[in-house]
Amino acid sequence: MKRNRSTLIVGAAALLLVTPPLLGQDLLQEAGEAQRAQAELQARIDATDEQGREMLAELRRLEAETRRLRAQGEAQAPRLERWAERLDEREAALETLAETRERLPALESALVSRLQAWVERDLPFLVEERLARVAGLEQGLADPGVSAAERLDRILAAWRVELEYGRQLDAWRGTLDEGGKRREVDFLRLGRVGLYYLTPDGREAAVWRADEARWQPLDEAGRVELRHGLRIARDQRAPELLTLPVSHPVTAATPQEAS
Repeated sequence: MKRNRSTLIVGAAALLLVTPPLLGQDLLQEAGEAQRAQAELQARIDATDEQGREMLAELRRLEAETRRLRAQGEAQAPRLERWAERLDEREAALETLAETRERLPALESALVSRLQAWVERDLPFLVEERLARVAGLEQGLADPGVSAAERLDRILAAWRVELEYGRQLDAWRGTLDEGGKRREVDFLRLGRVGLYYLTPDGREAAVWRADEARWQPLDEAGRVELRHGLRIARDQRAPELLTLPVSHPVTAATPQEAS
């Protein structure tokens, strides 16, 4: 029994001598693993912080871009509104374009007819020239080779010429056909207010009476005024007030007013 107890004591002592180094290694290993885990955690924290800073910077950039785009949009708003209005107008014009094209021939024909009536009712000056212009317009209406734009441009040009006559002081030498008798005279036209003629020898003069469709002779005072008017129209005399009878009665409508 004594021997066995000694053996147990020796074994226990040997066990005590061996156990501390093993426990130390385990502790060291756990400490190393804890340090590695701590390092990995810190690395993840650092990565998360960097990603957060990048996201914050991107958010700030997007906010700045949003403000810039909003300011740009507010500045462009009036222009976009004007563009929208123009588009609406063009769309409306396109919608009526077909109807306008259908009505255009009738409108052109009416304008030419009114122009011819205007010339026929007006003072009898340059009648052949003016009626020839109307005839040319009528031929253009029947010519398929003339575009609608060209026809309308010619018609409006003819109307502009007629309207311009009303603002002119004009004098020219021409042929007077009166009662089958043709003779050369000097004509004076005061717009569409008065039309006169004077023979080259200055002995005969007359004013056109639109209400009676005839020439009414002028007296000596009228012939003197007419000579002054002819010289003014030919830039041979300074402009002055002329005392001449008018072709249209004061109560009668001129072709401009009748149209």
